[in-house]
Amino acid sequence: MAALAWLLIPFVAAVVAGLWGSWANRTRKARGDGPELDGYARFREAMERSRTGV
Repeated sequence: MAALAWLLIPFVAAVVAGLWGSWANRTRKARGDGPELDGYARFREAMERSRTGV
């Protein structure tokens, strides 16, 4: 019986990991690349200003 319990532990862990993985990769509301690209553009402009200001 103890051997069955030890085999059940990894099985339950695999099931929980599979459920967590499917939950973590669920389809989320797509927001696109807009905010990230806007932030990168602001960063680039700030770097250009700091380079020309020296």
